[in-house]
Amino acid sequence: MTSERATNRQGPSIWTRPERASRGPSPVHSRAEIAGAGISIADTQGLSAVTMRSVASAIGTAPASLYRYVLGRDELVELMADHVYGEFRYDRLASGNPLEDLLRIARQGRAIYQRHPWLLDVSATQSLPGPNAVAFIEQALAALGPTKLSGAAKLETVGLFSGALRLIAETEISQQRGGQDTAEWQGSMAAYLLQIAADGQHPNLAGALASQPAPIESDSLFDRAMTRILQGLIDK
Repeated sequence: MTSERATNRQGPSIWTRPERASRGPSPVHSRAEIAGAGISIADTQGLSAVTMRSVASAIGTAPASLYRYVLGRDELVELMADHVYGEFRYDRLASGNPLEDLLRIARQGRAIYQRHPWLLDVSATQSLPGPNAVAFIEQALAALGPTKLSGAAKLETVGLFSGALRLIAETEISQQRGGQDTAEWQGSMAAYLLQIAADGQHPNLAGALASQPAPIESDSLFDRAMTRILQGLIDK
């Protein structure tokens, strides 16, 4: 694993190298096929089960042959993550309402994380964005078109939006892995904090809990949280 990671840091990014070399035999396998095989393994067994050997076996080739397509496991995971970004659809993002369009993207992102929870184990900062990730950035910037934000502020907003989406998805998936849904988690947390606030030493907490609504369904909570985050980012 260590040697694969070190190899990945040398030479140009996979995204700047052509998929088909100008010389030599035509490749038998495509990047999409390799990424799809890795995704299938990660979806069922987790990201740790994705190795050069396991993916090579899945596509019917030898591990050494896989190095014709990727320099190592890190690049393999880059391919997988970008392939998943291709699941976003942007054909309904022409409302002219930045909040509505970004919320539609966020809902898709939440569903993608639910389908591929291993994506949370992929670093968002250690590799260059692939074509599908760049398309995500482009579409999110397009959604921000009607705002008065500068270009730099729009890019910053897309980064914060992506981070917030990832954080909320991570929280939800952690709750699910712990055997709790959002309503159960809200209920147990509220009961715990009410017990603490009863000592009179936390008046602000007690006041906030006094107006705490009944547990909200996770879909409504997600929309409400993302709406408040987006409003704060857009209305600068």
